[in-house]
Amino acid sequence: MKSSFLRLLVLCVLAASCLLPASGTAADAYPTRPIVLVVPFSAGGPTDTVARILAGTMSKTLRQSVVVENRDGAGGIIGAGYVARARPDGYTFLLHHNGMATSRALYRDLPFDALKSFEYIGQIVDVPMTLVARSDLPPNDMKALVAYLHANRDKINLAHAGPGSASHMCAMQLRATLGLQLTTVSFKGTAPAMVALLGGHVDLLCDQTTQTLSYIRSKRVKLYGTTARTHISSLPSAPTLAEGGLKDFEVIVWHGIYAPKGTPKPVLDTFGNALRQALKDPAVLKRLHELGGEPVSDQKVTPAGLRDWLKAEIDKWTPLIQSESGYLD
Repeated sequence: MKSSFLRLLVLCVLAASCLLPASGTAADAYPTRPIVLVVPFSAGGPTDTVARILAGTMSKTLRQSVVVENRDGAGGIIGAGYVARARPDGYTFLLHHNGMATSRALYRDLPFDALKSFEYIGQIVDVPMTLVARSDLPPNDMKALVAYLHANRDKINLAHAGPGSASHMCAMQLRATLGLQLTTVSFKGTAPAMVALLGGHVDLLCDQTTQTLSYIRSKRVKLYGTTARTHISSLPSAPTLAEGGLKDFEVIVWHGIYAPKGTPKPVLDTFGNALRQALKDPAVLKRLHELGGEPVSDQKVTPAGLRDWLKAEIDKWTPLIQSESGYLD
């Protein structure tokens, strides 16, 4: 009986030793296959460009391909909903912009909850916006523009890139800050909005530096200021709109990475570490700077940093969106 007991004990120890290392090895080996980074917008756009800049460098760190997959439609809802429903195994992530904060105010029924359906990896980069006008609009600085808008409020057309877009949010903020119900004109994207501005069919457009820098530098549009709190490196001499008289005016296009709820913490840590390394790579920083991007603090490139920022942005935009337009659906 004693011999049988000892044999049973040895078998139990061997079984336990086989199970425990296997689990540890699996965690340590992650990732073992390509990772999908979902962008909920079309290929070639600003968010897609940010994703592809990061993917190459992160692939080297993770020693597996990070594949950018575009699942566009419904203002980012389709792609975000897809990731929220994905298996939480560390092989599907979401790279989204401000739409994560504004969608719950813009759409009545969402297939996800921005604050409950995801794990957080971290913020990536801030892209300031610019207020630009057709080149022949009379005012030459922001203070003069404010006076001009009050005097010509019924004649001004303010363009934006479509409901829920960053330029739409900027237009809302501008109208609210000025206290003017300026006529807004919605386009299906930034490109047609800019074409209309260049052609003199609309008067003003607020859009991110990613889209406006080349036109500003070539003087094809007139720049009135940036929407950041401080001067930005891509346009160091440009005043902020706050300096032009719009107190506390700030609209930033920000990007973050998310994972499906329930993704294991070791996986989140590994992917987050790869993101932080990529954002310290000089080549990555150079390319983001060329887009007009501004680096974020180390604290923001963390789960807590992204979660806190998302909550603050939801609190900021929800009252304004609902007072301006209500739900889109």
